[in-house]
Amino acid sequence: MTTSKAGLFSKLGALGLSLAAGLAISGPAHALSCDEIMNMVAVNVPTNIVEITVKESGEVFTSADIQCLESRGAPGEVISQAKTMTGGGGPDTSSGPDVSAPPPPTGSAIDQDEDVLGTRATKRSSTADDLPEKGEAEGNDPARVKEAIKLYRAKKYLTASLMLYEMLEDGTYPEATTKIHYYLGRCLEALEMYHTAQYHYMAVIKKGTSNPYFNYALPKLVKIARFTGDDTELKRVVAKIPAEAYPRNAKNHLYYLAGVRHYDRDELSQARKSFGMVSTKSPLFLKSEYFRGVIYNQQGRLKSSVRSFRDVYREEPADYGDKRYLEEVEDLKDLALINVARIYYGIERYDESHKYYKLVSRKSGYWPESMMEDSWAQFMQNNLNETLGLVLTVHSSFFRDEEWLPEAAILRSLTFFNLCEYDLVEGELLEFEKNHRAMVDEMTGFVTTYNSKEGRALSDQAWNTYFGRQGKTETLLPKSLFNKILRNRDLAGVIQHMDMMDQELAQIDQQKSKWRDSVGAYLTRIIEADRQRYESIAGKLLVREMAKHARKLSDLLTQSEIIRFEVVDAQRVDYAYKASNVDIGDSLGNIQLDFATQVEYTYWPFNGEFWEDELGFYHYTEQSSCK
Repeated sequence: MTTSKAGLFSKLGALGLSLAAGLAISGPAHALSCDEIMNMVAVNVPTNIVEITVKESGEVFTSADIQCLESRGAPGEVISQAKTMTGGGGPDTSSGPDVSAPPPPTGSAIDQDEDVLGTRATKRSSTADDLPEKGEAEGNDPARVKEAIKLYRAKKYLTASLMLYEMLEDGTYPEATTKIHYYLGRCLEALEMYHTAQYHYMAVIKKGTSNPYFNYALPKLVKIARFTGDDTELKRVVAKIPAEAYPRNAKNHLYYLAGVRHYDRDELSQARKSFGMVSTKSPLFLKSEYFRGVIYNQQGRLKSSVRSFRDVYREEPADYGDKRYLEEVEDLKDLALINVARIYYGIERYDESHKYYKLVSRKSGYWPESMMEDSWAQFMQNNLNETLGLVLTVHSSFFRDEEWLPEAAILRSLTFFNLCEYDLVEGELLEFEKNHRAMVDEMTGFVTTYNSKEGRALSDQAWNTYFGRQGKTETLLPKSLFNKILRNRDLAGVIQHMDMMDQELAQIDQQKSKWRDSVGAYLTRIIEADRQRYESIAGKLLVREMAKHARKLSDLLTQSEIIRFEVVDAQRVDYAYKASNVDIGDSLGNIQLDFATQVEYTYWPFNGEFWEDELGFYHYTEQSSCK
């Protein structure tokens, strides 16, 4: 009998990074103004070329020039170069970059989008790049608008937000509506009411890129998305914003999201370009590199794919003061190892595959999954006792209730089949089918209900079926399956965002009645309307994940039936052989077996009790019953 793992692993793939080489045109140095520099930036001249041009100009830049470049969003490298040429110091005479090489992504990560909510900003002041200049902010606005902004600057956020809300409700200053939305968003962000702050920033962004507050509101939306882990709102707008309009403080995140969007639509070439624009200094660079590894693999460029995944694994993450970022990097490193192992498995280099699976940390959330897949690599090398030992670990009490790995039962049965333990195989498979067939029926029924056109309109109900606040439906599905579903990062981000909405409602209730019954009531209406929309998004993601796992489990049940058919056929052959060789049982019964063990290990008999430090080291001593 032969078997394969078709369908067990999802296919990976990746697009390579391809950047055009920048070309510098030599010529006499000439003075540059802020306007001339920004004109080059506006027509997408590569940043390193702009930097070289500034360096070779010989210009002495004043503090006003620097302020102009900063306020108009010049790339960080250009601003840094200009700063070295202030005070009559003359141009920097150090050697410039190799202009024949691909230009680096524009801007410094620190200057672009690394300000993280919940951490103390150390790289720039609280007003740089995310607040208009004081004079511009006030301008010729009505006195009430000026007063509200003054209150915001004085950190009187509740009073300022009440005044801004009243002006918004009255509609008496239509020409200042965008500014009112922006500063109301700033007040709410300062009060840690991030969802409703996001709502008002979106109101600004919807006015378009020509709006003077667009370049301030979009980076704030990016910051909130990084804090919540939810890109839902950004995904709504990223496709509508041309790349040249990306604000400097938001570029990396928007390039990354554009890459994800193109990838999801199978537009691999465009995805490659977008991921390639993410700065190497950005926290999103490793995610982008990981995607490149995935896309390379989809293209069949396996060496490039392995190289990208290895780069992800070897990279030492910068400390951005964001604990969740460091956790995400560790997850990426483990996933990179697993993907390299899968690539080697796919080309039937099972020994190399095993080596990479073994590199996944025992502390990793992906360790059980890596052991499950490693057990297949051992099985394909006919290391059947090692296979059974790994499957035993996966089935241990440490993982059984938390990790959804139903294929472990199939692999265990296949392994015992290869050892000709037919009665054991048949019993295990019948138990597997009994326990899981009803699960498939429930999952399929759920997906069928909400996957139609009419059902998708009720996606919020799909979410509430299993996760509703009013009580959950009775289910046969185990906790481990829901754990697996909730590891979908998009879904996890939406859930965290909904939790944030609940916290925000609680904050509103704690305020004094004057604010709670006016601004608070207005914000509550926003949250309640958005809550249903977010539940609908979560429901669609849940249905998609449930459909994927239903198909996989259905395939495993089919494999189980096929193996049982093979068992019956093998038993028939075995019985026929024994009938024609009646003395075979007696002769085999006299054989004395010597279970040799490796000297560097101490072996203890397993008594059914699992110990954490023994996980992953179990080793069977099964002898083949095949005659």
